Amino acid sequence: MATRKQVKEDIKQRLRIKIRGYDHKILDISTRQIVETAMRANAEIAGPVPLPTETRRYTVNRSTFVHKDSRDQFEIRVHRRLVDIFNPTPKLIDALTNLTLPAGIDVEIKM
Repeated sequence: MATRKQVKEDIKQRLRIKIRGYDHKILDISTRQIVETAMRANAEIAGPVPLPTETRRYTVNRSTFVHKDSRDQFEIRVHRRLVDIFNPTPKLIDALTNLTLPAGIDVEIKM
C-alpha cells in the first residue's frame, strides 16, 4: 500500500486548467481542443469536470420615474469546466499557450 508521501512524489506536477464562458457549446468545443492537444502529447488527463453554473440575475426599471412596477429581468449564466493534466512536458505547455480559442472563453492555467 502506498503512503501519502509516495503518492505525492508520483504526481510531481499538475497543470490545472479552469475554463469559463457564457455559451456552453463554445465552451465544450474549447475544452475538447485543450484535451485533444494534451492527448497528442501523451499526457495523463483528469476531466473535463463540469463545475456548477453561476447564474447572475439583474432587475432593471423600465422607466426612470413614475412606473416603478414595470421592470425587466435579465440573467447571465457562466458555465465552467476543470481539466487536470499530470506531469506536463514543456512542449505541451508551449502547445497550450499557443492554442487559439474562440472569443468569450476565459482560460486560467495554474501549476
